[in-house]
Amino acid sequence: MHTIWKGSISFGLVNIPIKLHSATEDRDIKLRSLHKECHTPIKYEKVCPACEKEIDHHDIVKGYEVTKGKFVVLQEEELKELKEENGDKAVEIVDFIKMEEIDPIFFERTYYVSPNDGGKKAYSLLRKALQESGKVGIAKITMRSKEQLSIVRVYENTLVMETIHYPDEVRGTGDVPNVPEEDEITDKELETATMLIEQLTTDFQPQKYKDLYRERLSQLIESKQTGEKIVTAKEKEPKENVTDLMAALQASIDSSKPNKAKTTKKKATSKKKAQ
Repeated sequence: MHTIWKGSISFGLVNIPIKLHSATEDRDIKLRSLHKECHTPIKYEKVCPACEKEIDHHDIVKGYEVTKGKFVVLQEEELKELKEENGDKAVEIVDFIKMEEIDPIFFERTYYVSPNDGGKKAYSLLRKALQESGKVGIAKITMRSKEQLSIVRVYENTLVMETIHYPDEVRGTGDVPNVPEEDEITDKELETATMLIEQLTTDFQPQKYKDLYRERLSQLIESKQTGEKIVTAKEKEPKENVTDLMAALQASIDSSKPNKAKTTKKKATSKKKAQ
């Protein structure tokens, strides 16, 4: 399993060297955008609309838009300095709380935590303590130049770290449009709805839920492959070297000039002799 982060977790005087591994993966089938006429993959280029030319990463700087079209430019050195200030690879658990106190709206991404060299015993200690207490740890971690809030908990005998949103990153429900006020619901309506919920209530078995669209798309792609309905992208034709062509033309013109002058001189000499 690929390691995406190395550092340590500390709670009190206990320090655990750890590695983080992504706990989830995107299983979506990736489709390319092709030119309908020749089936060549579309290329997305970074182009400056004002200068009307393609640019590379060396020509790009970061900027924060203050107002429409007005930016504060941030230099790479300034950003690098901020990264170094927040670059500590230590994760400190600052609080312990009950899992049910956190609403799922705060959850962002999950990582498996494995012990690094010499950290197995301390890893086991934290895991056992969390299991016995029924609590989860609240910690801060800096990843990809961003300080993130996270929780540390146990999942199937493995420690996991789950990044969560800060409170100001979660929008208020008051901003949601057209949410109805409390309507009058009859006892019969509520009883029927509750009965339906009871009938559909079951134990959570994640294996029974499948991405039907992805399965059908995979079957469609496979059937087209089997039926040899495969197109070939058109190869890019080499551009004629205009620079070399112009140079060759100019060289031809230049080489013909002395001959022309020589011919003119000969004609003049012949004319004098004839006189």
